[in-house]
Amino acid sequence: MMKTDTLDQIAYALYLAERDVYEVTKFVERYPELTVETAYDIQDKLIELKCKHEQTSISGLKLGLTSKAKQQMMGVHEPTYGVLLANMAVNAQHPISLKSLIHPKIEPEIAFVFKEDLVGPVVTVAHVLIATAYVAPAMEIIDSRYLNFHFTLPDVIADNSSSSRYIVGSQKYAVNEVDLVNMGCIFTQNDEMIATSTAGSVMGHPARAIAWMANKLIARGQHIRAGDIVLSGALTGSATMHAGDSFTVSFDGMESLSVQVER
Repeated sequence: MMKTDTLDQIAYALYLAERDVYEVTKFVERYPELTVETAYDIQDKLIELKCKHEQTSISGLKLGLTSKAKQQMMGVHEPTYGVLLANMAVNAQHPISLKSLIHPKIEPEIAFVFKEDLVGPVVTVAHVLIATAYVAPAMEIIDSRYLNFHFTLPDVIADNSSSSRYIVGSQKYAVNEVDLVNMGCIFTQNDEMIATSTAGSVMGHPARAIAWMANKLIARGQHIRAGDIVLSGALTGSATMHAGDSFTVSFDGMESLSVQVER
């Protein structure tokens, strides 16, 4: 068991790293006893700090590392989840500033917005779909606070699963209006295609990833709430962001979503 003050210190160190835009080394190297569950405790403390000092509130949740390929690339063995805050939301109509970010990357996502709580006792794909108000195209900007974007599973969880910013399209789609398994996705950078995928690349069905997270939350005495925005996991690999870049994600049957990076 790690002492509460140690958990507080790690959470505060991560908060300062993000606030002041600098990298830290992996905490598992200093605290080999850091576990996945303890890391989620640190994540909770980090969110409390951010809500207090940034005067913001929780707007939803996000999944990370949902594909086996991404897990292998990052050296982890299961998905993660993190918390979205209201001040992380980005308006696609305005250029994105990278000044407050360390080494930002961007990924295409499908956002689910919920009309009902998901409280279990066991959440299934069917429960997720019934509780969904609508889905929309989205992108997430991730930005690990760890040196060179290298981390272990507990490290990334403690760092709120590399959460940073998110963009959700304005058009809303009922879950029965789109094919959440076979729907194609094209991801472009500066008008050049960099990746293609399908909705089913996220654990076979993005709602399956959300069900996984919902059950992890229930085990911790938490749950997905009505009104929450949930990013269901990246459909492709991430792209590094540079000044002047533009990114677009296009889905079969949904509007495309584009963002521009400040020069």
